[in-house]
Amino acid sequence: MSTITPDHNQIRCEVVTTYEQMLHAYAIRSIGYMEEHGVKARQCFDGNDYQATHMIVYAGDEPIGALRIRWFKDFAKLERTAFRKEYRNSHVLKTFAHFVFDHVARKGYEKVITHAQPKYARLWRIILGFKIAEGKQPLYFDGHEEPYTELVKDLVPPPNAISVSSDPAILFRVEGSWDAPSIYETAAA
Repeated sequence: MSTITPDHNQIRCEVVTTYEQMLHAYAIRSIGYMEEHGVKARQCFDGNDYQATHMIVYAGDEPIGALRIRWFKDFAKLERTAFRKEYRNSHVLKTFAHFVFDHVARKGYEKVITHAQPKYARLWRIILGFKIAEGKQPLYFDGHEEPYTELVKDLVPPPNAISVSSDPAILFRVEGSWDAPSIYETAAA
């Protein structure tokens, strides 16, 4: 079996829909936050994990990055973004980010925000086109020396964005698989 390198085209992104994928996402977060940055488990994992949509990126079958999305009235918020060290590059980041942006836009959202420390905020701005949110003060967290900056990115929902006028069958389908009829759908007689 050949080794998959960080720039290889076997990078794939998925919406977390299984227990195994969730364990993979938690493992990535544990590595990135707890092991590398010393974030306490109680701060790394919280009750919002149960109200969020989780995303994961793989190199072949190996989990290499993850994040969660929380949904608010007028925006989606990206949180807990983490990548394994050997896969921290613009190719992986852009591939994953565009998958996430497309998902958020498909749900009809026009705005996505995140919070990041200065070195990561710069990355989000330069590589992914985020802007610093106007009128927002930096936010400090216990155990973090540097403040977090709020960043915002505008999105354009596609013509087939999920809305109240969408086909009702779509609203029953698994998150992110809106175009694939479920095995439980039957044709109207």
